[in-house]
Amino acid sequence: MLDNLSLLGMVPSLNLQLLLDGLLIGSVFALAAYGLALVWGVMNIKNLAQGDFVIMGGYIAYTLSEPPINLHPIISIPIIFVVMFVFGWGVYHTIIKRVIERDLFTSLLATFGLAIVIQQLLNIAYGPDVQTAEAGMEIREFFGGDITIADTKLVSFLLALVVGLLISMFMKKSRMGRAIRATSQNARAARIMGVDTNKVYAFTFSLNAAICGVAGVLISIIWVIQPFFGITHSIRSFVIVTSAGFGNLIGVILSALGLGTVEQFSGFVFGAEFQQATVVGLLVGVLIIRQIMQSRQRQVVK
Repeated sequence: MLDNLSLLGMVPSLNLQLLLDGLLIGSVFALAAYGLALVWGVMNIKNLAQGDFVIMGGYIAYTLSEPPINLHPIISIPIIFVVMFVFGWGVYHTIIKRVIERDLFTSLLATFGLAIVIQQLLNIAYGPDVQTAEAGMEIREFFGGDITIADTKLVSFLLALVVGLLISMFMKKSRMGRAIRATSQNARAARIMGVDTNKVYAFTFSLNAAICGVAGVLISIIWVIQPFFGITHSIRSFVIVTSAGFGNLIGVILSALGLGTVEQFSGFVFGAEFQQATVVGLLVGVLIIRQIMQSRQRQVVK
């Protein structure tokens, strides 16, 4: 560890490399996290299957990229968006609709069970080996090879930015977007004003699944996917949303970029085997800070 730290001090370009990788990858984290923020803020559902939706989208992209279809993962994004939206709609009406008015533990148990089902089905269909969707993109070198940027990461960053902007415009300009925002602020008042909150809930959960599907495509061309990798993406999303808060797109983006950067540096300093441990540690730290802040607010109110 000390050797790696000293290496960071001696090689400034290495710091820049890790920073760039973290920012590019963090943009993909922001997509899944924003989907979770929508579901959590509008429906008060803590979706423990969030990361499994991401992995599912990645496997669909991988399937479409293989013979006989041979569809490029980037081109498959609109198809996967629609497929995951329909999947989310079905999950809502079969599972989520029945637990949305229940207590927190019931919703956690339901989504945890959903996560296990998705993992096992993917494991049966594809096996436990890691897979990647081949994008056929190059790795570019800068400053004499000291800095390298994979085209897959750069394209994923741009696509995540475009998807994020489209979602933001949809939430601000469309009738459904305004209904979603009204329901998140006060569901009872929205119902009184004529908003069909059940339809809003179904659309929100479906949109979340579709966003996760897009994130899964980008993950599948940058990294690798495996049926049981969903939990890591779920934890990342919880860290980002918990630190950024609900309905704060800018906060989600900044938190995701920060998390991506911290992961890259921690993976280099402590080793890849401790990279995920850093994410879990961040989640615990954020929860502790949130608890302290809430305790102080309660004391001020008293």
